[in-house]
Amino acid sequence: MRKTILIVVIIAILAVTVSVILISARSRAAAMESARRQPQVDQPQTISGPGLVEPLSEDIKLGSELSGKLKAVYVEEGDHVTSGQLLAELQNDDYRAQIESAEAQVIAKEATLRKVVNGARAQERSEAMSSARAAEAVMNNARAEMERRQKLFDAGVISREENERYARECDVARAKYEEAAQRHSLVDDRAREEDQAFAEADLRLARASLEEARARYAKTLLKSPIDGTVLRKHHRNGESVSNSSTVPDPVVTIGDQKILRVRVDVDETEIGKVQVGQRAYVTADAFAGHKFWGRVVRVGEQLGRKNVRTDEPTERVDTKILETLVELDKGAQLPVGLRMDAFILGGSPQVASIRADQ
Repeated sequence: MRKTILIVVIIAILAVTVSVILISARSRAAAMESARRQPQVDQPQTISGPGLVEPLSEDIKLGSELSGKLKAVYVEEGDHVTSGQLLAELQNDDYRAQIESAEAQVIAKEATLRKVVNGARAQERSEAMSSARAAEAVMNNARAEMERRQKLFDAGVISREENERYARECDVARAKYEEAAQRHSLVDDRAREEDQAFAEADLRLARASLEEARARYAKTLLKSPIDGTVLRKHHRNGESVSNSSTVPDPVVTIGDQKILRVRVDVDETEIGKVQVGQRAYVTADAFAGHKFWGRVVRVGEQLGRKNVRTDEPTERVDTKILETLVELDKGAQLPVGLRMDAFILGGSPQVASIRADQ
């Protein structure tokens, strides 16, 4: 009897076990089928890389276009500057003297042109007219005297020599009158076209020399191209600066720090995961792991060498990277040039934003 009861119990346990196994298998199959039918969603990943803090305008290194000695540097590191503000000045007394000389040349050429255009003065015209009228009177008198002597010669009263002498005097008087009349016409006439054109060209040349002198002088004045902050002062008063295309010699470095950016080195194996608009955050050891949030605003177009070195022994220096700019949210206060660790939230910008909010 007991043996029969034991067999029945074992059979019941086996039946329950088989039922549970079949139900579990069916549930797993249904779950797998449901999962198969649902669209697959890629799990977003986080892309990390080192980066450096830079201002919105990037670092602007301002140097002189001329070589020379600094007369004065008017700013210090940390000063706020405005666009067009004078930051530094070279010794430029010789350049200022060139401007004054060129200005004097312009004044002289302008006077020459006015003289050509206006012609002779009224007094000169009056004098030339008076001389012409006097010569005309002398000529008329000599003609009358010649005619009278001709009649006397015809009557046999005077000799041929005397008659010819008065004829010559009449010819001389006529020549002097014509000379005086030509002089009056020259003085009273307007300037010749070629004389005026030459004077105008001479004036343009003088004005061009003045503009050239002013341009050279302006190159001795170092002015800010933007509203920003002085990040670095490289030279002091009295130091010499050079204009070299191979060895830059900036006087100051400025930048617009209203908004900060981090230039991130993204490894070449992860560049396909980075998109403009993705949320990102950066951290630094100096700020105890505090997260500074931002957004990807630019992805580079060309691979290059690493910009930031981690100084780790295992670091590979031959790896190509793609520069990516992360613009930090307003209010971030970080020193320019600080090394940061950047983390870009992978996936679409919408998914990245949701992950950032979480």
